Amino acid sequence: MEKKISNIAKNTSYFTLALIIQKMISFVYFTLYARYLGPEDLGKYYFAISITTICSVFIDLGLSNVLTRTVARHDEEPKKFFSSIIGIKLPLAGLTWVLAIILAQGNADLVKNLIYLASISMVLDSFSTAFYAYFRGHHNLKFESLASMGVQMVVLISSLIMMSLDKSVLWLMIGLPTASLLNFIYTLIIAKTKFDLTLKPTWNKQVAKTVFVVAWPFGVYAILQRLYTYFDSVLLFKLAGDWAVGIYQVPFKIVNALQFLPMAFVASLYPALSMYWRENRQQLMVTFERALNYSTIISLPIMAGVIALSDKVVLLFNKGFQNSILPLQLIMISLFFIFIHFPLGSLLNACDRQRTNTRNMAIVLVVSVLMNLLLIPLYGPTGAAITVLVTNILLCWLSVIISRQIVAWRWQKVLPTLGKALSSALIMAGVILYFKTKLSFFVLVPLGALIYALALYGLGGVKREDIVSIKNSFKK
Repeated sequence: MEKKISNIAKNTSYFTLALIIQKMISFVYFTLYARYLGPEDLGKYYFAISITTICSVFIDLGLSNVLTRTVARHDEEPKKFFSSIIGIKLPLAGLTWVLAIILAQGNADLVKNLIYLASISMVLDSFSTAFYAYFRGHHNLKFESLASMGVQMVVLISSLIMMSLDKSVLWLMIGLPTASLLNFIYTLIIAKTKFDLTLKPTWNKQVAKTVFVVAWPFGVYAILQRLYTYFDSVLLFKLAGDWAVGIYQVPFKIVNALQFLPMAFVASLYPALSMYWRENRQQLMVTFERALNYSTIISLPIMAGVIALSDKVVLLFNKGFQNSILPLQLIMISLFFIFIHFPLGSLLNACDRQRTNTRNMAIVLVVSVLMNLLLIPLYGPTGAAITVLVTNILLCWLSVIISRQIVAWRWQKVLPTLGKALSSALIMAGVILYFKTKLSFFVLVPLGALIYALALYGLGGVKREDIVSIKNSFKK
């Protein structure tokens, strides 16, 4: 058992480090895009990304979650199950590509071409994801960690080349399918040499039926979640224009970039929760409580710090993005609830409550669409940001209610950490605001991090043994 727990910590540490680097690189080229393109062309670029990202979920339909869980539990012979998954994905990929092409019609030629290029990346990434899902089931995140950094480096390098040649937004998009192709080749090589896997599909009617019975709640949830995450950008484009999408992308990308921490943790946590659900309910409760505390300790200082420095953060882009300040502040408040929902959603999926997760997301999606239709015409990007805040609070609240029906996790193990982390974050924000006009942004950020760490340690929110445990998790 101790070895399994150590493996979770090690995987989390490696994947977290990789995602930190990945998100840093991603944020660098997004900043370059914003400064190079301006709000209008940036809006066109990310409208195309939003369309293909929504479409991509129809290739997977929850199959990756089922694959990871099946491999982790050893319910069936993993390699045969993987081949069946590929056999299902191939026709789905073809149909989804056609859907993306259809959705591109009716837009300006530039936007259509952007969608065409992004759809190539969509298809390639869907098969790379299947390989990574198999690797995750074996508690191996090393190869995915390396690829997550490599893909972003390819995009960054190609972007720098295109900018140096003074190329248009269409040429910038070429970096995505290029990176996806290299990532696909990499996963194919690793799958063959390390796991003896191939892309050879098999079709077994009984297996396919079993897969879809298990996968459809994951699939419906994924569709709803993808719509919830990206449909606001589509509505902004249609109701307020490409400028509004560009303005909104600043807070959206910042919050999205910051989600690498819970994403990394859940990537390793999910297989473990699935295993504990069957084998050790006590360890399930303890692991979940630690996940909630981890999410709390990490999210609150980021939330408070970005809100305090929001005007300086927006200045990292160019003067055309001043209208992003208020949406950024509103969306950053939702960061805490976003972080907390990662372990909550993972718990529900791991404990065979996919349908409940799906129902919650359906409720939130309906609220989101209605609020966006009402608020975007009135307030533009700020209206979309208000919707993000309200709906994330709602989603978190719904998941908390259900999670306590699954495992009786203890409030007394969570609320004290919440109080200490919040107090430390407020102390940090106060220091930042005091020195805001006296020190540069690049001094305030590490100063804030130091103040938060000292305050949290002083209040007992983190203990010496916790620091030692985190340090040891990076060691082989």
